[in-house]
Amino acid sequence: MAAKHSTRLTDKFIRSLKPPPTGNKVYTDSEVPGFGVRITKAGAISFVLDYRLDDRNRRGTIGRWPDWNAAAARDDAIDKRKLVGQNIDPFEEQHIETLDELKEDYLKLHARVKKSPGAAKKDEQILDRLIIPVLGKHTKIDKITTKKIEKLHIGLKDTPYQANRVLSLLSKMFSLAVKWKSIPDNPCKGIDKFPEQPRERYLKKDELVRLVAVLDKFEDRNIASAIALMMLTGCRKTEALTATWDQFDLEEGVWTKPSHHTKQKRVHRVPLNAAAVHLLQGIEHDGDYLFPGRVEGQPLQDIKKAWETIRQAAEVPDLRMHDLRHSYASMLASSNLSLPIIGQLLGHTQAQTTRRYAHLLDEPLKQATDLVGNLIEDARS
Repeated sequence: MAAKHSTRLTDKFIRSLKPPPTGNKVYTDSEVPGFGVRITKAGAISFVLDYRLDDRNRRGTIGRWPDWNAAAARDDAIDKRKLVGQNIDPFEEQHIETLDELKEDYLKLHARVKKSPGAAKKDEQILDRLIIPVLGKHTKIDKITTKKIEKLHIGLKDTPYQANRVLSLLSKMFSLAVKWKSIPDNPCKGIDKFPEQPRERYLKKDELVRLVAVLDKFEDRNIASAIALMMLTGCRKTEALTATWDQFDLEEGVWTKPSHHTKQKRVHRVPLNAAAVHLLQGIEHDGDYLFPGRVEGQPLQDIKKAWETIRQAAEVPDLRMHDLRHSYASMLASSNLSLPIIGQLLGHTQAQTTRRYAHLLDEPLKQATDLVGNLIEDARS
């Protein structure tokens, strides 16, 4: 057994290693359990991961240094440890031949490990509805050419946003297939995405009045309250539907969203307005979730049919649920709040994400500059 020494593994540290006189020497990382670098007496250096599965201690080789640098190997070790936690052997040989096999491995080893449950489910739906029927589930992945993927992409040109999501999903899947040494190259490389025009739909005042009136009378109070929470906080649909009571401090008026529930994978602490607190105080506690679903112990799931009924009754047939978030931001902007404050309330981590609302500040800015114009005009009279 190779001798072990623990330290934080960096490329600088690895460059300083000397081959042992006999056998191998393993230096384990002080941050990621089981992650290490092994150097042989011949001077060959490889990154390894020690783990335990099925009551057996195991070791797998991540890759050779310097083909892999320390940072990339550490990230891969973290990902592989997550798979071990799901009782999956991360070093099990992958024999992917067909598109259906690639789909299953993509979902099992990537989407359901690294993405939210909702995002993973959406990927599966895109595969089943738009990709598999066109390319064929039994098609060998080494026979799927760039031309075939480009034809699929062009076939969706009338819905450019969806077409680009299909291309991004396929590109990720094939890049993993390359990583798993199932194919030599990614056939999605070189395919240009369609230009996307960001949709900007905000509730007008009369539309807001109609929507609130419909929600107040809607029979399913569970769904109505979930939509009302989206309107009052600007949260995403998944954040509302998966919210649990332990995330809320109604006395302080604060909602602390855990990292695994947010798009940015960061804890987001957001203050609640009085109307949101009042809404939550009126909801009956029935389990862990604010909005429990039909299955015991599970949150409210699909509310698309209810939303369709609500928006038709409110005479806003083109309004998406995500537009409630945009409308929340527009109301903040029209109240002369700055973009950084809007970004903090929405949970944005990048300033450019909030820039899409910059034009909404024009009206309060115009009102402000009109004050100066009026004063000057008054001075003339």
